[in-house]
Amino acid sequence: MRRDIRYNDAVIDDGECARAQAAADEAPGLPSDQIDPERFYVTQHYERYSDENHEVWATMVRRRMQTLRDQASDVFLSGLEALNLTSDRIPRVSDVNAKLAQLTGWQSRPVPGYLPAKAFFACLAHRQFPTTITVRPKELMEYLPEPDIIHDVFGHVPLHADPVFADFLQTYGKAALHCENPYHIQRLARLFWFTVEFGLIRERGSVKLYGSGLISSLGESRHALESPDVDRRPFEMERVCSTHFEIDHFQPILYVLESFEQLRDAMNTYAQRVLGHSAVAA
Repeated sequence: MRRDIRYNDAVIDDGECARAQAAADEAPGLPSDQIDPERFYVTQHYERYSDENHEVWATMVRRRMQTLRDQASDVFLSGLEALNLTSDRIPRVSDVNAKLAQLTGWQSRPVPGYLPAKAFFACLAHRQFPTTITVRPKELMEYLPEPDIIHDVFGHVPLHADPVFADFLQTYGKAALHCENPYHIQRLARLFWFTVEFGLIRERGSVKLYGSGLISSLGESRHALESPDVDRRPFEMERVCSTHFEIDHFQPILYVLESFEQLRDAMNTYAQRVLGHSAVAA
């Protein structure tokens, strides 16, 4: 986490955080099959959230829901309802996981902050989503330069309640974890950006949001759906993986799925191409 941002650090234990971060930082130097994601996780000290933390969560969710009912994918909205994430208080990750376990077997696991890519992929490969549990301060509600619990739990986790998207994400994690070819690693990073973070999908004749970077940003979501300057391209795996992206401005290029089955099937094919059938199925 950036030290220049006024987080409530009390929600993470310093000693536990340091040990988890050290284990995550060691992961890139280990063989993929020797990485243990359990070493990266920390405790959500729920009782340590401040009144301001809960107020920020409630305010952000309320603001986003004013437009997401019309803007967001039906699959995202169904997941949001199934996980009961529109409350006026920060959710307990354990409560979210109890519901996810029944729906798809995914789990949202608290982490100390930024995880190196290989550590992150190892978590996904085990059907676990590394989740930031700190909350942005009130003065940064409109824009935060790194993930927090609003981005990760409100923005990402509802899609993990969908079996098709859940299978895609695990296959992605396996492919990214075990791939050793820099060419394919770069292409997989682009795929994540244009789907998990900034993906669009066509539902009932309308283009909807599902990427967390769009879901969690009022300005970015409006730009993605309404701006005449956005090139909204049909999703095609090879083209997506060949498209460069930049992170410091509204996105000029976005890709539109026809269904999450399209994404899952394309990912399965790509993973088999990169790794072989046995590695994907393991």
